[in-house]
Amino acid sequence: MLTFSLQSGSNGNSIYVEAGDTRLLFDAGISGEQAANRMRAHGRDIRDVQALIISHDHYDHTRCAGVFQRKFGLPIYMSNAVFRAIRYKLGKVRDVRSYTPGDRLEFGDVSVHTIRTPHDGIDTVCFVVEHEGKRLGIFTDLGHPFAALQSVLGEVDAAYLESNYDVEMLRTGSYPEQLKRRIAGDAGHLSNDEAAELSQRCKSRRLQWVAVAHLSQENNRPDLALETHRKRIGSLFPVHLASRYQVSDVFEV
Repeated sequence: MLTFSLQSGSNGNSIYVEAGDTRLLFDAGISGEQAANRMRAHGRDIRDVQALIISHDHYDHTRCAGVFQRKFGLPIYMSNAVFRAIRYKLGKVRDVRSYTPGDRLEFGDVSVHTIRTPHDGIDTVCFVVEHEGKRLGIFTDLGHPFAALQSVLGEVDAAYLESNYDVEMLRTGSYPEQLKRRIAGDAGHLSNDEAAELSQRCKSRRLQWVAVAHLSQENNRPDLALETHRKRIGSLFPVHLASRYQVSDVFEV
């Protein structure tokens, strides 16, 4: 299984996963041109993707879903509630396929497990992609370290893991207090410390690498997120970065 992040952050999210003959995109928060160019940078054609799977309704995950279908012919998978919420923003779409959070989606010999999260979106889910015994987690927009998260993180071989904010940067930053409370609350995002603690708890299990993801522009820095994780886990497995601004390296699972 191969994967790379096209972009990860509140300015837009999209992650590519390739397993056997199956090619999937998760979320469509960047433009069609950006997505095609960033896939091309790694020798991939976006028109070969078999499915676009949407995690929830927020704009940074859905902004160009309709464009991806009209321009590249990708069928869109999302819950009925998400479709109702964003339908007027999608534009004309012809192929929208429904799933319910908790469902397992099948694409040939690839399974995508959808896991509900307590983030404050509509039908928000994270994902585990499974192929030939290998499992990749796509864990962003998590709300807080909910009970099932640690368990499932210990059962994957690699993961994109939300590491949204540095606690001190958020506390002293310019955001309004209400927004600070939302981000740090039970329906917001994971901090560097929370994400690193989760990684540390799984370091003696099957986890081979983590890519820190969905970093805040205002309340985090890549070096802080990476340093926080590396202090907790040492050199037991690599910690990568899913950038807000560019395509990541190709990661193998």
